[in-house]
Amino acid sequence: MLLVSYEFLFFLAVLLALYYLLPGRFQWPLLLAASVLFYLSGGAFAIVFLITTTVTTWFLALRLEAMTERAAARVKELGLSGGEKRAFQAAVKQKKKRVLIAGLILNFGLLAVLKYTNFFLGNVDVLFFGGSGEGPYVDWLLPLGISYYTFQATGYLIDVYHKKIHAQKNLARYALFVSFFPQIVQGPISRFDELAAQLTESRRFDWLTIRLGLMRMLWGFFKKLVAADRIAPAVAVIVQNPDQYQGIYVWIGMFAYMLQMFADFTGGIDIVIGAAQLFGIRLPENFNRPFSSRSLAEFWRRWHMTLMRWLREYIFFPVSTSRASQKLSGAARRFLGKGAGRRAPLYFASVTVWLITGIWHGASWNFVAWGLANCAVLLISQECSPLYRRFCSRFAWTASRGYAAFEVARTYLVFCMIEMFEYYSFDVVFSMFGSMFFGIRPWQFSGELAASLGLSAADWIVVGLSALLMFAVGLAQRDGRSVRERIFALPGWQRFFVIYGLFLAVLVLGVYGQGYDASQFIYNQF
Repeated sequence: MLLVSYEFLFFLAVLLALYYLLPGRFQWPLLLAASVLFYLSGGAFAIVFLITTTVTTWFLALRLEAMTERAAARVKELGLSGGEKRAFQAAVKQKKKRVLIAGLILNFGLLAVLKYTNFFLGNVDVLFFGGSGEGPYVDWLLPLGISYYTFQATGYLIDVYHKKIHAQKNLARYALFVSFFPQIVQGPISRFDELAAQLTESRRFDWLTIRLGLMRMLWGFFKKLVAADRIAPAVAVIVQNPDQYQGIYVWIGMFAYMLQMFADFTGGIDIVIGAAQLFGIRLPENFNRPFSSRSLAEFWRRWHMTLMRWLREYIFFPVSTSRASQKLSGAARRFLGKGAGRRAPLYFASVTVWLITGIWHGASWNFVAWGLANCAVLLISQECSPLYRRFCSRFAWTASRGYAAFEVARTYLVFCMIEMFEYYSFDVVFSMFGSMFFGIRPWQFSGELAASLGLSAADWIVVGLSALLMFAVGLAQRDGRSVRERIFALPGWQRFFVIYGLFLAVLVLGVYGQGYDASQFIYNQF
C-alpha cells in the first residue's frame, strides 16, 4: 500500500473515523491493528521479520532491566561499597553487554542477510567468475521498512542497556512503537522516549489538528506528484546513458536528480508527519532547510536528521571512545605526534559512520564511495577550518550577506557533486566530472537530444515553478514559524485560495501512474 494511492487515502479515512469514535482505551490497540494491516498489505511473509525484531528486542530489553534491578538489590543486600561494589557492577555490566551484543548481532545480522546477500554474492562472482553472472544469487524481496524499524528497535535496546529509559513491559504497546504505520515506510527514526507515550494516549477530535495534518499531507503530495515524479523521467534518461548525455546534460542531470530526491524524500516525510498528526501524534522533523547550510557539516545536521542523530549517538560516540580508538590514538601519537593522536579517534569514528551510512543507503559500491566522499570532504574541511577562520578574520567582506550566499551555493554544489556517486558507477563518475567542466556546450540542450529526455516545455515550466514554490516556502520558514499556521491565520477567502490552489495543482499537474499509484518513493528501498 503506497502512501500516494487511493488505497492509502481510503485506509486513512476509515481509520481516522474509527479512531475518534472509539473510547480512548481502544484507540492505541486500533492503531496497532491498523499498523499490522498496513504492513501485511506489502506482503504477508515479510511480517515474520518485523515480529522477530519486535519480540527479540522487547524480550532482551526486559532481560537487561531485570539484570540491572537484581544487581542493585544485590549490592544493597550485601552492603557492598568501594572496590567491591565497582567490581561487582563491572561483572554485571559485562553480562549485560553480552545480552546487548546478542540482540544487535541477531537483528543487524537479519538486516545484513536480507539486504546485502546479493551484494556479497555479486562481489564473489566478480572475484571468482569474472563478473559473468554465473555465481549464485538469491531471489527474495526486501521487507518493507526493515532498515528503519531495525534502527528504531535497536536504538531502544541500547537505551535500555544504558538505563536512559525503562523497558516497556507490555509487548503490544512496544509493538506499536516499532510498527507505527506512517513512519515504518521511510522514517523518521524515532526514539522510544519521544514517541511511545504519544502512541498510547487517548485523544479527542480536534479540528485544528486535523486541518494541520491534512495541509502537511497535501504539501507532501505536491512535492511528490508535481515535482519529483515529473522530473524523474529526465533524470532516468540522463543518468542511465552517460555515454550519450555529457557536458551540459551532466549539470542538468545533477540538479534534476537533487530536485527529484529532495522533493521525493521530503514529500514522503511530509505525508508521514501529516498522517501521524491526524491522530494527534507528533513525529520528529527530518529536515530543517538543508539548502540554507553554509558548510557540508551543517548540511548533514539539517538533512535526514533522525538518521544522523541515530548514527551520532549509537555509532560515532561509542566508536570514538572505544578501546580500539584509544589504542589507535596512542599509536598515532607515538609515530605522528600529539595532534594526530588527538584526532585519530575522530577520524576512525567518522570513517566508520560514513561507511555505515553509505552501506545503509544501498547495497552497492556506489553508496560506499558516496559515503567515503562525504567523509573525505568533511574531514578535509575540519582540518582546514583554522586556516579558513583566519582567512575570514582577515577579510571583513566574508561577513557580508553576499559571501554567505556564496557559501550556501558552494555547499549546495558540493553536495550535488557528491550525489553523483549514487547514480553513476565508480568508473564513470570521474569522467562525468571532467565532462562537466571541459565538455560543456550550452547549445547542446536543444534539438533531438533534449527532446529525448521525455519532458515538454510545459513540463519544464511546471518543474521550475514547483522548485520556486519550495524555495519560497523554505525562505518563509527562516524565523521558525509554521507556514501552515500562517495560512490558517489568514482571512477565510485567502486561506481558501491558497489551499484550493495547492489541491488543484496536485490534481491537475500531478503525474499519476496506473490506478493513480505514484511511483515508489526513493527512500522506501532503504
